[in-house]
Amino acid sequence: MTTYFPEVDKIQFEGTSSRNPLAFRHYNASEIVEGRTMNDWLRFAVCYWHTFRGTGSDPFGAPTLMRPWDDGTDSLDNALRRVDVAFEFMTKLGVPYYCFHDRDVAPEGATLRESNANLDAVARKLKEAQRSTGIKLLWGTANLFSHPRYMHGAATSPNADVFAYAGAQVKKALEVTYELGGENYVFWGGREGYMCSYNTDMKRELDHLARFMHMAHEHAKSIGFKGQFLFEPKPKEPTKHQYDFDAAACLNFLRQYGLMDVVKLNIETNHATLAGHSMMHELEYASIQGVLGSIDANTGDLLLGWDTDQFPTDIYLTTQIMLVLMKQGGLHSGGTNFDAKVRRESIDPIDLFHAHVGGMDAFARGLKIAAAIRADGVLNDFVRQRYSTYDNGMGRRIEAGSVSLNELDTYIQESTSLTANTSGRQEMLENLINRYI
Repeated sequence: MTTYFPEVDKIQFEGTSSRNPLAFRHYNASEIVEGRTMNDWLRFAVCYWHTFRGTGSDPFGAPTLMRPWDDGTDSLDNALRRVDVAFEFMTKLGVPYYCFHDRDVAPEGATLRESNANLDAVARKLKEAQRSTGIKLLWGTANLFSHPRYMHGAATSPNADVFAYAGAQVKKALEVTYELGGENYVFWGGREGYMCSYNTDMKRELDHLARFMHMAHEHAKSIGFKGQFLFEPKPKEPTKHQYDFDAAACLNFLRQYGLMDVVKLNIETNHATLAGHSMMHELEYASIQGVLGSIDANTGDLLLGWDTDQFPTDIYLTTQIMLVLMKQGGLHSGGTNFDAKVRRESIDPIDLFHAHVGGMDAFARGLKIAAAIRADGVLNDFVRQRYSTYDNGMGRRIEAGSVSLNELDTYIQESTSLTANTSGRQEMLENLINRYI
């Protein structure tokens, strides 16, 4: 059998004393943290698009990445060979899951019927690879943004035939995801938005998007797919304004159109920062609303204002992420998907291993640090004390909704002394987190 990464053995956990760049120093899949294994907490997934379809091209330059298994065509034979590459890589890396768009794994045909036949052929091989390796599908999705037909959007296109084509494509992608045992299905509205308000009927487009989601949910039920639907918020790129701008915008849409029981969110770091938020903010906002379903693990570059999709190596970032995830009890059917790509200058196949090993170790460290902070209770204790005036008296009545503005007015006017504000102690808390890092 052909080996595509002959210089790499299965990546092992060797501990913090290891100097082996292709070994885990912190990620030990079977290590127990707060009663669960690291594998269960993190549920790592490899993305098919950047990892096995990325070329290193950018708006200013041609492809640079060396991929000896790729013959440079978008043929079915090339796609089938790529399955062998992907599963060798994921097996040696030791991840339990992968994710894909339909057009990542199978080429677009001249007709939808031909595209579907290509996808079926690759799906048969993916299913066999899953069976032989034990690697599972975290989620599937349809690429509704690359083809020129989607230049004005897919579900929000002003062209009803484009809407219909997108629906047919999602129908097939859902069926294949179900056939492969996918645990979730993601919707990323890459072009569900607008470039110019003058030519856009925003309400009509949002109504169409909601109808599309209800149709997808109806079809999922009809075929027996019980996986979780996920929205992936992103504010811009490629459109000027996307309707899934951030967690708050997505939640407003879901509530408005009766989809709260159908869709949760897949939050990505680089998308959060493009929206002007931190990843911790987006995660916390989604979590307190009960809709944090999964995450895309990457980061951006603070000096670059676009979606650079870099691998996460910042321990502060991964600690903040894990503090939120552990507080809500984990990701359940979701996972930690490395929607990240090696840099254009990292041209060798082995760089894919270095990138993923570093990202997995960074999350393992974040997990252990977050667990230590939680065990000591220092953040919870401080926050609880900061809001203690709401635990009794007038504060308790405010939270219970049993007080009016007239009563608040009387309370203030008749009080002989009011509780003084206390310090937020931001600097102390930041120093405290540094002790754990």
